[in-house]
Amino acid sequence: MKLGIVGLPNVGKSTLFNSLTKAGAESANYPFCTIDPNIGVVAVPDERLKLLGDFSHSKKVTPAVIEFVDIAGLVKGASKGEGLGNQFLANIREVDAIVHVVRCFEDSNVIHVDGSIDPMRDIETINLELIFADLEVLERRISKVARTAKMDKAAGKEYEFLKRIKEHLEAGEMAITLEPANEDEEALFASYNLLTAKPVIYAANVSEDDLADDGASNSYVQKVREFAASQGSEIFVICAQIEQEIAELDDDEKKMFLEDLGLQESGLEKLIKASYHLLGLMSYLTTGEDETRAWTIKIGTKAPQAAGKIHSDFERGFIKAEVINYRDLLDCGSNAKAKEKGLVRMEGKEYVVQDGDVILFRFNV
Repeated sequence: MKLGIVGLPNVGKSTLFNSLTKAGAESANYPFCTIDPNIGVVAVPDERLKLLGDFSHSKKVTPAVIEFVDIAGLVKGASKGEGLGNQFLANIREVDAIVHVVRCFEDSNVIHVDGSIDPMRDIETINLELIFADLEVLERRISKVARTAKMDKAAGKEYEFLKRIKEHLEAGEMAITLEPANEDEEALFASYNLLTAKPVIYAANVSEDDLADDGASNSYVQKVREFAASQGSEIFVICAQIEQEIAELDDDEKKMFLEDLGLQESGLEKLIKASYHLLGLMSYLTTGEDETRAWTIKIGTKAPQAAGKIHSDFERGFIKAEVINYRDLLDCGSNAKAKEKGLVRMEGKEYVVQDGDVILFRFNV
């Protein structure tokens, strides 16, 4: 999974990226300090892995990972060449979802590029830049399809669909809120890879004082929450400055630090939950002496396709999947006891893999 972090200059975007990845993207109080996209790979925290790794005496434990791309600060007019121009666009096109950092804190020491704090204006600024970039893509496609639209039925249908998307964007709406009418339109829609069709997670960056009640008393956060709900987007509240402090601590210190702040989980954990939920993802597990590992798949994936995540041969030669819930396996104390109790099931090609399944695939190529 690849997430692109966007936001206007000085909203806390690079501070958040630093804390998430400890990758040390330069964070400074002026625009465009992140000129090239910084990339950081982060392990997905999953306590099940350690428990299973200990259970199997695994030589190594491999978590699922998320790749974060810190994309240079956007400004009004970026799609027309303002600021850093639209060199960021290619980087955003490659991501599965966008993490949009929105400033919801007052601080006279940190200059806002527009001179005042207004998260809804900031969201609109970035969304308009993404809309303008998508309109350019659509206009190029429309001029190409228009040549054959009168003679070719399929091209004619695509032409009408393109015009519908264009009108939707020109009304200031994001492409993700447009409903394709049928499977053909869905396939076309996916092929355009529009920026405004990507799912969005809003990161409401607040001061430390607003963290404990999850931004409930922050009027800026409330506005972002309402907007996110109207778009079918996720939102989580974060204090990027605190996250940067947490990033320097080991696990035990981190736990104590969060407890002192009255928090259950770090911003990274909140973000991962939000992204898994937004993208409809989950993890199944494999375990043995060599390795215990988490594999990220779409919710609703059937056993052969889940096996294909490990190796294409597993999917091609799929016979059966030996399945047990990780908790049942740990409670039994051994695989043999779990089998005695009938908790290990043999599942076929139609089995839909569940979150927390521990699976051994049987295959023959």
